[in-house]
Amino acid sequence: MKNHNSRIPLKALVTAIFTVFFFISNVKAQDGAKLFKQNCAVCHVSHGDQKLTGPGLAGIFDRAPKGDWLNRWILNNQKVIKSGDAYANKIYNENGKAQMNVFEGQLSEKDVDAIIGFLRAPAPVVGTPKGPQTDTVGATAVQEDGIDPLYLLLGVIVILAILFVALRSVRMSLQNAAGRAEGKETESDPTFLEEIKKWVSAHRRVVGVASIIIIFVGMKGCWDAAWNIGVYYDYKTQKGYHPDQPIKFSHKLHAGDNEIACQYCHSSVEKSRHAGIPSVNVCMNCHKGIQSGPQYGTKEIGKIYEAAGFNPKDGTYDNSKQNPLKWIKVHNLPDHVYFNHSQHVVVGKVECATCHGDVKKMTTVEQKAQLTMKWCIECHRKTEVVMAGNPYYDRLHKALKEKYAGQLDVKLTVEKIGGLECAKCHY
Repeated sequence: MKNHNSRIPLKALVTAIFTVFFFISNVKAQDGAKLFKQNCAVCHVSHGDQKLTGPGLAGIFDRAPKGDWLNRWILNNQKVIKSGDAYANKIYNENGKAQMNVFEGQLSEKDVDAIIGFLRAPAPVVGTPKGPQTDTVGATAVQEDGIDPLYLLLGVIVILAILFVALRSVRMSLQNAAGRAEGKETESDPTFLEEIKKWVSAHRRVVGVASIIIIFVGMKGCWDAAWNIGVYYDYKTQKGYHPDQPIKFSHKLHAGDNEIACQYCHSSVEKSRHAGIPSVNVCMNCHKGIQSGPQYGTKEIGKIYEAAGFNPKDGTYDNSKQNPLKWIKVHNLPDHVYFNHSQHVVVGKVECATCHGDVKKMTTVEQKAQLTMKWCIECHRKTEVVMAGNPYYDRLHKALKEKYAGQLDVKLTVEKIGGLECAKCHY
């Protein structure tokens, strides 16, 4: 007795698995709440008026221009500002000309649509808090209730698999019963693996196409995950990152207007791999006498005195009242990367602005360069080694002049002296 429907359960299972696979990918791409937390929550409260680094987003759809303005703003706010857009320049000026991160190339249009959809939705309902928490995304901690869609879909797969096994057992029993009724010899039931092999053999094209789709979708998922390392999981490594510091210290005023050398405050930059953060004692070298600033008066300088335990009235220090400053690091490299400031600044004669941008024009220091491996490699390929007048390279210079004697247009870049060797930065 032939059962023409014997293949249906396996087809249904395969179809369900593919549906679940693509649905999981879609859920991840369109999860606006998670995308907001990963990219926006550090600067904005989603459904409130509280100002963090940026303004609260409650009522944003009543304030912002209609159409696709918000999409364009999120993807590349700098482009919108430079286009002369009136509202863009208005909020840019109202927020102290603080530049929002540029997400073009990091977020897709679907990701932005998901974030906007999350902002349009009612404020997320928070479960009963066990401690001091807020009810908006972007402040301290938010308790997430409900079931993760991924676990729900995996549960569906398990249920479908159980149903498939049960239906297969029933089908085989019915086939054997019908065979015995007709006086036929009962054949041994094929194993589950044998049925799969038989089905695969009969549907080679379907299996081939499905395998190709799975491989490419998997590769795309891996690529997206690798691309977003340092974007979704550590916002501090993004180009354009400029956090608010405990004191509103203006590099433009100090390094630009007053022409204080970078090395005065970052004294270890010429002696160590680290540029170093100046201690409050360095600040006090000047501000013991300069007690009022041109913009904030005594307010910000007063924070220096508080950190040092200094009483400006009688000029005395009280160590018991010291309150160390907690500066926020702007330029962060992964732990597996070795970078030596003294090697670049002293030996390589590299200007600070090459990596840090024109700090002399920055009020709030921000990360201007990408600081990715590609960015460093390109610099090593283009930057010529400064050998003349540099005793560090005297011996090497002499050897290279003999090696390349008579050759024209030989540029001795960092690459040519081993600057691209993996062990130079990763060991």
